[in-house]
Amino acid sequence: MDDMTSLQAIYGGTFDPVHYGHLKPVEILANQIGLSKVIIIPNNVPPHRPQPEASSEQRKRMVELAIADKPLFVLDERELKRDTPSWTALTLKEMREEAGAQKPLAFIIGQDSLLNFPSWHQYETILDNAHLIVTRRPGYPLEMAEEQHQRWLENHLTWDIENLHSQPAGKIYLAETPWFDISATIIRERLEKGEPCDDLLPEAVLEYIHQHGLYQAG
Repeated sequence: MDDMTSLQAIYGGTFDPVHYGHLKPVEILANQIGLSKVIIIPNNVPPHRPQPEASSEQRKRMVELAIADKPLFVLDERELKRDTPSWTALTLKEMREEAGAQKPLAFIIGQDSLLNFPSWHQYETILDNAHLIVTRRPGYPLEMAEEQHQRWLENHLTWDIENLHSQPAGKIYLAETPWFDISATIIRERLEKGEPCDDLLPEAVLEYIHQHGLYQAG
């Protein structure tokens, strides 16, 4: 089902490399809230973090391999084709224009990203174009650092999944997804030391990394 009203979720990241900590919480989330499609958007020049070690083309290929047997996910290359920083606000504005005014859109972020969300480029416009779905992470507080941002969170918060499906944008939903203690940093460190990573990312991605000598000590 992909009609005008079915909720479409968007999931961005550097994916350097893509791993189970990215994929599994989103698959569980899809079951919890009824998502039939999640659009994965790899960043080109991520504004908030160090530049990726793998090239845009390599990161795209790893995502393709990771989702080849997962019909839930669809790859969107638009940010990789830009020469400018990957501002989420601009990407969501563009996607809203493509989807029309009524289609429900949601952007999936981790709880740590929610806590620094007010530092994002034009963050206040993001909820004009999409809902925010936050995957919870144990150990992180749920209070925003500043009172005005906490008020912003509370004003948009919903506990009703139906709101995400019936409204085009504007809500923040805190999802109870399990936490997978996996990070791209841990994977890169293990690979550099020649340690196994089979339990951390899909086999096809690991094969690609070894084939291309990525993340390995020079």
